[in-house]
Amino acid sequence: MSRQRRLDEFSPAAGEGVAPALRAGRPRPDALPGVWSVVEGHVEHPLLRSGTLRALPFQIDLARIGLTEDLLVVLPTGLGKTVIAALLAAEVLRRDVGKVLFLAPTRPLVQQHAESFARWLLPLRLARFTGTVRRPVREGAWDSADCVFATPEIVQNDLASGRYDLTDVALAVFDEAHHAVGKYVYVPIAARYLAERPKGGRVLALTASPGGRDERIEEVVAALGVRRIEARSRDDEGVREYVQPVTVDYVWVDLSPTAAHIRDRLDEAAHATARKLQKMGYLRKKPIASLSVKDLIALRAEIFARPGPMVRRFGPLFHQLVLLHLHHAEERLETQGVAPFVQYLDRLAAKPKPSRGDLSVLKLPEVVAARAAAEAFLRDTREPSHPKLDALVDLVRTTLAAAPGRRARILVFAQYRDTIQTIQATLEQEGWTVGRFVGQSTRDSGDRGMNQKDQARILSGFRDGRFPILVASSVAEEGLDVPDVDLVVFFESVPSEIRAIQRRGRTGRSSLGRVVVLLTRATRDVGYQAAEVRREKAMHRIVRRLSAEGRRARAADEAEGRPAAGDSG
Repeated sequence: MSRQRRLDEFSPAAGEGVAPALRAGRPRPDALPGVWSVVEGHVEHPLLRSGTLRALPFQIDLARIGLTEDLLVVLPTGLGKTVIAALLAAEVLRRDVGKVLFLAPTRPLVQQHAESFARWLLPLRLARFTGTVRRPVREGAWDSADCVFATPEIVQNDLASGRYDLTDVALAVFDEAHHAVGKYVYVPIAARYLAERPKGGRVLALTASPGGRDERIEEVVAALGVRRIEARSRDDEGVREYVQPVTVDYVWVDLSPTAAHIRDRLDEAAHATARKLQKMGYLRKKPIASLSVKDLIALRAEIFARPGPMVRRFGPLFHQLVLLHLHHAEERLETQGVAPFVQYLDRLAAKPKPSRGDLSVLKLPEVVAARAAAEAFLRDTREPSHPKLDALVDLVRTTLAAAPGRRARILVFAQYRDTIQTIQATLEQEGWTVGRFVGQSTRDSGDRGMNQKDQARILSGFRDGRFPILVASSVAEEGLDVPDVDLVVFFESVPSEIRAIQRRGRTGRSSLGRVVVLLTRATRDVGYQAAEVRREKAMHRIVRRLSAEGRRARAADEAEGRPAAGDSG
């Protein structure tokens, strides 16, 4: 078992010229006029390393707001949300004897933020709390740390076990704050912080994409207890002069005749199954062809909600599961390819304890015929599993050829791990070195997960230009800092505005960025893309409204002499 590292071992700067007084207790130097000053483009502050942190005017303005109010910052990726947190943290630590708690949803993000603070701030006492599959690892100690960087699950478990409380946390930072909904652990941690925080304790919430529905954004705001929302876009005055443009292009392909034939067989099976459910009194509000995964998941809840004995639910639940499998299989065929479709059926067949519905799907005559056609296609033809693969090869070739004499970087996102394997194999056949970036879970010997060290090694290689292409799952969507990505490719459209914004944010950070979305005509890709665009427009409209309402509420409070939210602790 690995030992717990001491605090002075964790902090990269802790052993380099640190005065004994700093180790014994944090200094509280006098404030600079206006809190922060800018000298030759770098921010000067008593607790910031001189000449290391560049901050743009809008970042300093947002940090200044965070000194007096609980704040949700909505800022496109690549515009320095971590910089805002560091500016605010430096002044909070200068003023207060408390600590900063910086929460992020993944271990790579925790590591990234801790390293940024270590570069920018004077050698304060940093601690990092993250989890592993078997046990949590805490690098540093809560009581003596000035800044704690942590995944929320570890903090929630520690709070529940009584290892510490939040009474000395002067600033709580919630990165990727759009997660603060439902049962996600940000919600109980925020509730506890709002109840326990010291007088003047602040909440800083950071996100690029809070969601496309009023209810979701309001749920985030309520869970984190913030009244002030500040949103900035790339086109805003005071922002656009500091950012690089990002172009978004769409490359359209047609489904192969074989894939279209397979889809027809699956449609026949799905229609017949849906008709059975309609005869039982379900699925009568929408055309069968318009049913989505969300509709089928909601159907399960509707079946359980119907009155009557449990035995009457067995039939509808069986058909609901069959229909859901058919929908997933067809989605993989249309958006991913023939090989991922066969792999989906193979995984159903290989389940240790398949249900009756699982086995029934594989035995449907239409599915048997579709599988035979798919396997013959993969065995007998040299065509790619999906036409998108040829389009992707062309994009990669063109991008690399347009960057002679320098190391181009291309990041390809794919939703499914099977597709990632196919993409990697296809690109490597062209002679390119390709990195793979996925989550920790291992499904089988042919699809192993990646632990934190593996992920860090791959990201480091991609940043350093040791290989030009990285194929990634959704694990790479949030927050990972990979500068100067020339091209981001969506292998499929995603209906989620949050995920689309996060993916696009991996490019256009310090140079011109380009995003290409691969779409298949007359498939689910079309509907998903339309849904994402609609939801993203709604999100921007809602955030702007809530931001304006927050400013008006603040002005009204000031006019009547009431304290701002959070001022009373």
